[in-house]
Amino acid sequence: MAWATGVAPETSRDSAAPSLQGPSAPGRTWAPGLRLPQTSRGVVTCTGERRARPTVCPPLPPRTRARRRTPSPAAAATRRGRAALNRFAGFGIGLASLFTENVLAHPCIVLRRQCQVNYHARHYHLTPFTIINIMYNFNKTQGPRALWKGMGSTFIVQGVTLGAEGIISEFTPLPREISHKWNPKLIGEHLLLKSLTYVVAMPFYSASLIETVQSEIIRDNTGILECVKEGIGRVIGLGVPHSKRLLPLLSLIFPTVLHGILHYIISSIIQKFVLLILKRKAYNSHLAESTSPMQSMLDAYFPELIANFAASLCSDVILYPLETVLHRLHIQGTRTIIDNTDLGYEVLPINTQYEGMRDCINTIKREEGVLGFYKGFGAVVIQYTLHATVLQITKIIYSTLLQNSI
Repeated sequence: MAWATGVAPETSRDSAAPSLQGPSAPGRTWAPGLRLPQTSRGVVTCTGERRARPTVCPPLPPRTRARRRTPSPAAAATRRGRAALNRFAGFGIGLASLFTENVLAHPCIVLRRQCQVNYHARHYHLTPFTIINIMYNFNKTQGPRALWKGMGSTFIVQGVTLGAEGIISEFTPLPREISHKWNPKLIGEHLLLKSLTYVVAMPFYSASLIETVQSEIIRDNTGILECVKEGIGRVIGLGVPHSKRLLPLLSLIFPTVLHGILHYIISSIIQKFVLLILKRKAYNSHLAESTSPMQSMLDAYFPELIANFAASLCSDVILYPLETVLHRLHIQGTRTIIDNTDLGYEVLPINTQYEGMRDCINTIKREEGVLGFYKGFGAVVIQYTLHATVLQITKIIYSTLLQNSI
């Protein structure tokens, strides 16, 4: 009964069972058949034999996962509001720029073109001060419509230009955009596409020019599609009768394409150059010191707007003499009656007799001088001053909204 309890009697300690002493049970005797302890060097059996303990890999520690911090509801709401404000700001800034270019600056475009085609004028309006005086006289004698005439036709010309470019590039291998891996052949094909686009839009541009310079005193209430009707009629030779001094469209292709291509090349080069300078300046400021989120958001939108503004301004200033020649060639023989830009309350007919582009340049230089190519240049100054002011006001409003949201 003593073995059943697992304790050996005193008489059998020296004979029946061996004495097992080890680090785990010093001075204790174990009976046969019982579970023996394991030592660090193996397993000891009941007969005193030592067997090697099987190698067992220790269990891997449980994988610890990094806990993702859950933002507080206030921080999440602030982040969503900032993202919505960012999207709204991008749309609003672009819309403000387009509104200024095509709507707010349209009176400047009207006066600029009227001064360019008025070969009778004694006042060249090279400064914005005289232009403001003429604007006031036109608005007083003819009403506000005198400064906003032909605005719908300018949108039609832009739509025709974009549509023609898309259709031609779709059915021809001419590239619509130039990638970074450009070559002379690719540039030539791209400029050919632009040239074909200007040729397609040329009759509609001529009709739009007539609408913007025609005096409101004798002007009929025409619809917005009158520009399309006049453009198609100019191509097929129908519509309003013109005089014999009207130049054919074939003789207008070269000056029109030349002006369009030069304007596109100059504006593209200046835009890339200004954008590169602004991005490098923003990058250096980021490296020099930590930039606030407000400044980062401003740097995401305004560099392109400033680059487009500088490109358009430089190209218009450089090509202003060529634009004067182009407008006089388009308006000749169309029996257009314009406002008197010297007084602001009379009308004058257009009776030029230019034989072509070279004759027009020589005649202007001989009869009106070199400054005759810059008639109405004060309207350009007002136009881009107004554009820069709107961009600055938009930037201030956007900065204020960002400061309140951060």
